[in-house]
Amino acid sequence: MNPPFSVIFLTTLIGVGQGLYLALFGADLLARLGLTGSLAGPAFHVAGSAVSLLFLGAGLLASFFHLGHPERAWRAAAMWRTSWLSRECIVLPAFMLMVFLYGAAHYVGAPGAAIGVIGAIGAIGAIGAILCIVLFVCTAMIYACIRFLQEWASPLTVVNYLLLGCASGFTLATGLAFLLAPPLARPYGLAAIALTAAAFISRTASLYRNARIKPKSTLQSATGIHDAHLEQKSHGSMGGTFNTRQYFHGKKPLFLRSVKGIFLVLVFPLPALLLSWGLAGGWLLPLALAFLVQYLGLIAERWFFFAQANHPQNLYYQQIS
Repeated sequence: MNPPFSVIFLTTLIGVGQGLYLALFGADLLARLGLTGSLAGPAFHVAGSAVSLLFLGAGLLASFFHLGHPERAWRAAAMWRTSWLSRECIVLPAFMLMVFLYGAAHYVGAPGAAIGVIGAIGAIGAIGAILCIVLFVCTAMIYACIRFLQEWASPLTVVNYLLLGCASGFTLATGLAFLLAPPLARPYGLAAIALTAAAFISRTASLYRNARIKPKSTLQSATGIHDAHLEQKSHGSMGGTFNTRQYFHGKKPLFLRSVKGIFLVLVFPLPALLLSWGLAGGWLLPLALAFLVQYLGLIAERWFFFAQANHPQNLYYQQIS
């Protein structure tokens, strides 16, 4: 596939926002249940919610650049009964609303005894967390449900979206906590390292799986011509077409291997080392660099994710294009 950068930014930006929100709510929930002390005040949760909304809003904005007719964007939600894309279009704004309400509730100081042990803020946060997980599933299933793209059609796609989003979100939360809630910086940092390690395992598992895929399609099945000696001579036009531009990236195998090597370094070991350095020395700069490096790596990872998907139509077109 030819990776559209609007979708790359959409999926990576909202993943950071989702992971950051889960970090905020996780610490808040543990404190409300009495499992930990109160390690952060309302200001941290208000600021964290605002940053989460910023990433979610930026991702939503990026998605409009992928639309041929942005004025018809509302129609994307019309097929919610059968389309994961439509479900994502519904869940994303709903999740953003709950993030806003969660931050606003902390700002105004919603009563703690309104709903059971966790209070009104905890109830709002729990609904937001559920929508967050649902959004991860909806986004990943847009690709995992396409069975003829074998590189995507795997449960590992959902696992990778979830773990990579959480890893980047917790890495960002570590830097924010260092500034606004220092007692939370170390727990967040350790969680970010653990999530990064888990994401490394799941992502390398998907790379291993994809490298050993046996294509189900052949040149005969792609063209519908069942001749044992079928040979392509031309695809019928002198210039590029929608098919050659949209479904084939045109990059050399060396370029793909380089992108894979880059994201394997930037997303996994380097952020973990920077987080460890920052936590050990009590320095903000390595923590900030950890997030920046990891996010740049995620852009490369998501580009590779899309580019690696080999559409069956490329059996016909790529040999000429």
